[in-house]
Amino acid sequence: MQDIISTPPSSYWIASTQQTNYPKFTDNIKVDVAIVGGGIVGILCAYFLSNQGVKTAVFDADKILKGTTGHTTAKITSQHELRLQKIQQISNNYAQQYAAANETAIRMFENIIKQHNIDCNFIWDSAYVYTRQDSYIEQIQKEAHLASTLGITASYLQSTPLPLDIKAAVRYDNQAKFHPRKFLLPLADIITKSGSQIFEQTRIVDLEHENNTYYLKTIDNLQITADKVIIASHYPFFNKAALYFSRIYPERSYIVAIKAKENYPGGMYITAETPPGRSIRSQQTENGEIILVAGEHHKTGQGEDTINHYKNLVLFAKEHFTVTDMPFHWSAQDCMSVDDIPLVGHYTDDTENLFVATGFGKWGMSNGMASAMLLSDLILGKPNQWQDVYSPSRHDIMASAKTFVVENANVAKELIKGKIESVPNNIEIKNGDGKVIEINGQRAGAYRDEQGKLHIVNTTCTHMGCELNWNSAEKTWDCPCHGSRFGIDGDIIEGPAVRHLDLDEHTDTLEKLFKDEY
Repeated sequence: MQDIISTPPSSYWIASTQQTNYPKFTDNIKVDVAIVGGGIVGILCAYFLSNQGVKTAVFDADKILKGTTGHTTAKITSQHELRLQKIQQISNNYAQQYAAANETAIRMFENIIKQHNIDCNFIWDSAYVYTRQDSYIEQIQKEAHLASTLGITASYLQSTPLPLDIKAAVRYDNQAKFHPRKFLLPLADIITKSGSQIFEQTRIVDLEHENNTYYLKTIDNLQITADKVIIASHYPFFNKAALYFSRIYPERSYIVAIKAKENYPGGMYITAETPPGRSIRSQQTENGEIILVAGEHHKTGQGEDTINHYKNLVLFAKEHFTVTDMPFHWSAQDCMSVDDIPLVGHYTDDTENLFVATGFGKWGMSNGMASAMLLSDLILGKPNQWQDVYSPSRHDIMASAKTFVVENANVAKELIKGKIESVPNNIEIKNGDGKVIEINGQRAGAYRDEQGKLHIVNTTCTHMGCELNWNSAEKTWDCPCHGSRFGIDGDIIEGPAVRHLDLDEHTDTLEKLFKDEY
């Protein structure tokens, strides 16, 4: 059995599919709709719009479908932990819309798969939220009742097919699971054959609006002219006016894929209580069944020793299964909104032709489909019954004021902490390890690779000036404020940063924080 610690992270979804090879953007163009981000939302928006004759272009800074969409647990479900109760506390109408949106999304996946005969391991299954604590029983009961009143086939249970020694559970029927890249890659092919375009290795760094037209600039100083723009880049790279960085925050979570002697009894499971949270589901592969065990979430850049999160999941897996192999392990980054509802729609009230989709809170498959349907309707001028619940301009901030204050206080704490925290005197760096060091009185990050070569970067995040921390599990430099992540040589792995790290670049943090463009 592989030692999970000694092998680099690898997502099964990516490893089991062909890599894409769409061109890099090299010449200025004009399109009807420019879509920034080639994840599930970007690809589905392009698919829906191109079907209606709209000329679209998708731009991804890396390869499409390799971000969170390529690192998901891939559950297609309206069962999002105990979220319906939280949403109902804000508005009954919101709860109704949210349930309807996600249930409709499940059926849309089925329709598209049937229409194009897509082989993507789509399987109907039941989804369970369970608890081992007496204190959660009443919440489980309430969620089951609420879901039923909202049209979801839900049941309250005291046992599950997977023997987990539970106190209570709620089961949602008619849910599903699939292989996300096997579903979306054929749609990308359909998009390009319809006359729309996909560009990879193309980072958008700026956006301007003039005379009812948008001008997007790439890092290579090329320009895209568009009538409308969708920002579906996970964490929005563009932050003028709307202050999205104060309304969402990033979290990382971890997945280990195991093989077990036992036959998996079916079902997709998640704990009601968090942290640390546990999610379990199975997946058929070319080499037999694997079981995905996920959880251990924490704010990006704020984990103590991130390799321990994988170790904890392995221990949990061994408690419930006879583990014979662990062929894959990977992690994912998710944007969390302060009120647990995604932000999808017009970027602000006064941006008629600028749209955004973010804050899916770990439930990006069904919410991603619902978001693409909503954004496509808005662009085509069609009514959509979920517009209010997802609206980024919804005026219900008091319902989540406590979370808003806590998360932004956390950002401020991390910003200040990184500036005043002393650098350890012991700077011995072993092969395969990284540490914060001091060079000429300046904070820097050093990583020694397996061949003994040192890689040194400036640890000041190029987004808003927070100081980065070393992520031992992924071998990256992570921002504890807004979630940007960088490789050992300063290349961008996750936004919202649009500029790579540079050892020689000096950032005046306070000045940068109060500039208008941030």
